[in-house]
Amino acid sequence: MRILLLAVLTSACAGGSDQREYTLQGQILSVSADHMEANIKHEEIAGFMMAMTMPYKVRDAKELEPLTPGDLISATLIVVSNDAYLKDVKKVGEAPLETPPSGSAPAASGFELLTEGQPIPSARFLNQDGQAVDIASFKGSVLAITFIYTRCPMPTFCPLMDRHFVAVQEALKKEPKEPKKPGLSNVRLLSVSFDPLTDTPPVLKKHAEALKADPKVWSFLTGDRDEVDQFAARFGVAITREMNDQRDITHNLRTTIVDADGNFVKAFTGNEWSPDELIADLERVAGAK
Repeated sequence: MRILLLAVLTSACAGGSDQREYTLQGQILSVSADHMEANIKHEEIAGFMMAMTMPYKVRDAKELEPLTPGDLISATLIVVSNDAYLKDVKKVGEAPLETPPSGSAPAASGFELLTEGQPIPSARFLNQDGQAVDIASFKGSVLAITFIYTRCPMPTFCPLMDRHFVAVQEALKKEPKEPKKPGLSNVRLLSVSFDPLTDTPPVLKKHAEALKADPKVWSFLTGDRDEVDQFAARFGVAITREMNDQRDITHNLRTTIVDADGNFVKAFTGNEWSPDELIADLERVAGAK
């Protein structure tokens, strides 16, 4: 029987702080070797996020040291403008790990990952203006591609990818003033949403405007769910949707570089990379032509 886990909102911090605190209850699926991160399946966090499975960090390894997969936990989720972590993690029980139901396998299953120098797959999407865009139309430009969805609430996931691309866009716009960085003016940024039910072109356009994205530099794309999933899977993006609500999405993070010939160069895994690292690689790839 499915174990129902309730996650309820606790009181936010008083005063002018942007820190928010929530009570999270869920099940440990795995714990990192250094005990600084755990993959946790949790139910809805009222007022913050839907039920989801995703990694959560702690600031003290002792929080996770006694925990093993299957443990049921209660913890306080601390969310600030650019970070999120757990504290006061307590084991409250244990239960067998659930076997994923048929049809809930990650989108990456069965798709061969791209290797360096391999042409990226063709795909046709819609941009934030509702215009059909073929990925091949970007040939001739060096691309940085990331995969996001606009409803993602965790500041260390999709919102962080947005913030990183904002920083990269600023660097690209300075290109004419920095002649020692040839080629960056030929770089384009693509954010591909894997939540087409919500992220329609008007939603993406509003999101782009909020980020002050220059459409000449940074495009937001969406399209048919299965086509987006298949395209993303080639880059190592694993997407799982709950069968009863396709908007309940669990995903990992990948940000990739594609050269001007349309060939895969490399992928940044997770959220540990910095805009400066991406910019340096873009300079290298753009300057190689």
